[in-house]
Amino acid sequence: MGKRWTPLVIRALMKGPRRFSEIRDYIGNISDRLLSQRLKELEAEDIVRKKVVSVTPLLVHYELTRKGRELQEVVEAIQRWADKWVELT
Repeated sequence: MGKRWTPLVIRALMKGPRRFSEIRDYIGNISDRLLSQRLKELEAEDIVRKKVVSVTPLLVHYELTRKGRELQEVVEAIQRWADKWVELT
């Protein structure tokens, strides 16, 4: 949770499974390389699950695991704090 963009990746997946491009578009100013890295880290922690559907072309979706869904209150609390105290420049 402490790395930049991680809470936003989790937040992007709170409403259900998303494709890579949908996560990137939700977050905004994040590179494909960095998003890919964050998703791999979250997979390794069993917070995000990658689902590959075998059709042509391959469909890849990311979704929160049960462990990941339990972070919802934490992510929302961080967002409330940021809304109150962090000024965007």
